[in-house]
Amino acid sequence: MEQDQHLVIAGGGPVGLWLAAELLRGGVAATVIEQRQEVDQRSKALTVHPRTLEVLASRGVHHAFLDEGLRIPGGHFAMLEDRLDFRDLDTPFPFTLALPQARTEELLEVEAVALGARIVRGHRVTGFSETVDRVTVRAVGTDGPYELSAAWLVGCDGSRNTVRTAAGIDFPGTPSTVLGWLGDVTLEDPPRPGFSAFGPEGGLLVAPMPDGRYRIVGVSPDSLTTNWPGDLTLDELRAKAVAVTGGDFGMRDPVWLSRFGNATRLASRYRRGRVLLAGDAAHQHFPAGGVGMNVGIQDAHNLGWKLAATLTGRADDGLLDTYHDERHPVGAQLAEHSRAQTALVAAFTPENLGLRSFLSAMIAARPAFSRDLAERLSGLAVSYPPADPAAHPLTGTRAPDLAFTGSGRGLFTRLRADAHLLLVLTPGQAATVSQQPGLAIHSGSLHRPPAEWAQVRAALIRPDGHVAWASTAADAAARDAAVRQALSAIGLGGAPVAAAGALPLS
Repeated sequence: MEQDQHLVIAGGGPVGLWLAAELLRGGVAATVIEQRQEVDQRSKALTVHPRTLEVLASRGVHHAFLDEGLRIPGGHFAMLEDRLDFRDLDTPFPFTLALPQARTEELLEVEAVALGARIVRGHRVTGFSETVDRVTVRAVGTDGPYELSAAWLVGCDGSRNTVRTAAGIDFPGTPSTVLGWLGDVTLEDPPRPGFSAFGPEGGLLVAPMPDGRYRIVGVSPDSLTTNWPGDLTLDELRAKAVAVTGGDFGMRDPVWLSRFGNATRLASRYRRGRVLLAGDAAHQHFPAGGVGMNVGIQDAHNLGWKLAATLTGRADDGLLDTYHDERHPVGAQLAEHSRAQTALVAAFTPENLGLRSFLSAMIAARPAFSRDLAERLSGLAVSYPPADPAAHPLTGTRAPDLAFTGSGRGLFTRLRADAHLLLVLTPGQAATVSQQPGLAIHSGSLHRPPAEWAQVRAALIRPDGHVAWASTAADAAARDAAVRQALSAIGLGGAPVAAAGALPLS
C-alpha cells in the first residue's frame, strides 16, 4: 500500500483504540502514539452506556465487557433522587455497565492489537506540518524526536490536546467554577444500590465497582470555587460524606482520590484539512451522568468507517466533512446537558432544592419524560437529520437490533465496518445492486418489528448502525435505483471493498 494510506492517531485511550480497530476493520492501518507507558489505573470513566454496548456488539466484541462489568438497571440525572429506569429501553442492553476505564482500555487494546494496530507507548506527538496530500507528524520518544509521514492525523489526546492546538482549531467555552470530588474506596457498610443524597450540605452518590470497591462522587458548598484547594484526602472525603449523610459508610483504603471541574468547551471544528479530532480533544464538560467516554467512542465509531472508505478509495474526500456535520451537534448537546445538570448539583439554596424535588417527582410520575432523559443519557437518542426533508423519517436514526424471521441473528451481527448493509424486507424479492462496491445485502422479513419499521420494504444501514435510507415502496426496480442514488449521495463508489486488516506501515 502506498505511503499515503498510513494514518496516525495521537492518544491511546478508549477513543483512539476504538478508532484504530475500526480503521483496521475497514482495511486501513493506524499507528497509535500514546505518551503513557501503561494504562492508567485511576479510571476517570466508570460507566459504559447502552449505545456504546451496541457499538461494541456491532463488531462482536461486547462479551468480555458484559462478563466483567456490573449491570445497573438505570442511571441518574443530576443526582436526583428518582433514578432513570433503563429496563424498558429498546436495546439488547437495557442497563448501564459499571466497568473501570482502565479495564475498558485494556480490552480495547487487546482487540486493536489482534487486528494489527501498532501502539507506541511512551511517545508523544508534539506537532505537525501539512501539505495538500500529507501530514508530517512530529513526535518524541525514548530515543528523541522523530517524524512520521501520514495521510491523516487524528487527535484523540484529551482536553489539553496538542493536535487541536497545533491545528489552530478554537476551543471556546467557559472555565471551571465548580470542583467536584471523588474517591474509589472500600466500604465496610455500603448503602443500598443506587444510593444518592442531596441537601444543603452537599450531594453525593455511591456506585459499585466490579472489584468490590465503591466510587463516591459528589459536590458540596465549598465546591463552588475557582481556587484549587489542594489534593483531596481521605479525611476530607469522609467529612464530606458525614456532612451529607450523617455517616461515612466505613470508608477505608482509597485507591484514588481526585477533584474535577466543570470547564465546558467545544472545538469549533472537528476537521481542519487533514487533521480531525475525537473524544475529549473535541469536547470538555462536567462528567455528569458518566457520558464523556461513551460520546468519544461514538465519535470514533462515526469517523472510523468514513476514514477507511476515503483511504481505500470507496468514497471521496467529501464524506469526511459529514463527520463534523454529524458529531459537532452531539458535542453541543453534551455541553448543554452537562451544564443543565451542573446547575442542579451546584446550588444548595431552598429554591434549588425545590426545583430538584419537582424534577425528581416528574421523573417518577411522567414515564415519557423519564424515558426521554434515559434515551438522551444512554446515547440511544442520537440521530443525524438528513439533508433532504422528504427523506423517510427513519433516515439518520439509530437502527435497533432488528430480528429476522427464521434467524437467530439480529441486525447488529450483520453490520460491517467496511460496507453498508442493504436490507431487502420484501419476501421473494432479490436486489439487483449486488455489484455495488461497499455494499452487503440481506434479504428477509422482520420478526415483530418496531412500529416505525412495520411498513419498511427496504433500508440501507451505515457501518455505524444509523439508517442512511429507507423506503416503503413496493417496486423493486425503483427501490434499487433509489439505493444506488443513496450510495452516490453518501459519496461511495470506486474500488471494491478491501479486505479488513493491517496495511504495511511506511
